[in-house]
Amino acid sequence: MTTAPPRPATRAAAPRRRVLAQAGFETSTLLRNGEQLLVSLVLPALVLIGLHATGSPSLGPGRRIDVAVPGVIALCVISASFTSQAISTGFDRRYAVLRYLGTTPLGRGGLIAAKVLATLAIEVIQIAVIAVIGVALGWSPDLSGIPYAVLFVVLGTWAFVALALLLAGTLRSEAVLALANLIWVLLLVGGGVIVPRTELPDGLSTVAALLPSAGLADGLRSALVDGALNLPALGVVVAWGVLATALAARFFRFDD
Repeated sequence: MTTAPPRPATRAAAPRRRVLAQAGFETSTLLRNGEQLLVSLVLPALVLIGLHATGSPSLGPGRRIDVAVPGVIALCVISASFTSQAISTGFDRRYAVLRYLGTTPLGRGGLIAAKVLATLAIEVIQIAVIAVIGVALGWSPDLSGIPYAVLFVVLGTWAFVALALLLAGTLRSEAVLALANLIWVLLLVGGGVIVPRTELPDGLSTVAALLPSAGLADGLRSALVDGALNLPALGVVVAWGVLATALAARFFRFDD
């Protein structure tokens, strides 16, 4: 009697392939979600057009459109990497999607990496749209600062995705939905994002200086207006990224 040769055991995909596969899934999910696209793309575009069409609020020295565009890019990063990710992850957790992922080789670190990559893919679209609108409105960035701007976008995405996972992985989905939108509004109004931190009232300016939102926006303005690397702002963003990643890794729960 002939014995069939044993079938080779199925091996788990390499870590890089697992992360890329999950990132592709996350990207397609975000692109199909109309509500999240509204927050991530439509509202920032309307903010930019509104800032150009009016003289209020004051954005400080410099051409108004040149100061406005970096702030709106920062808002795009926050919308995609924090608000959208927190809400989508919160409901994935509620409906046991994350419980399933917890049983796969992807792991928590792979999940964070995949969400960062997916968010960066969305942000490429966001920034391209905002840049086109900005140029049409007269935006003239300092091209020598683009590498610094890319650095801040990547690090800001890391920090805000980690914060989103910390929020979504510790609270119930209903609370995540409310808090994520509330925090978005608060950062928009007083987080040094659209209105530069130096133009805020003294007490609020002091608080904003410690926030990742102001660090991200200040860094982008320094890069795209002055062509300079803002090291203090970079330090703030990196510090939040390290802290949020450590806390998310420690407290994130796959079960609601």
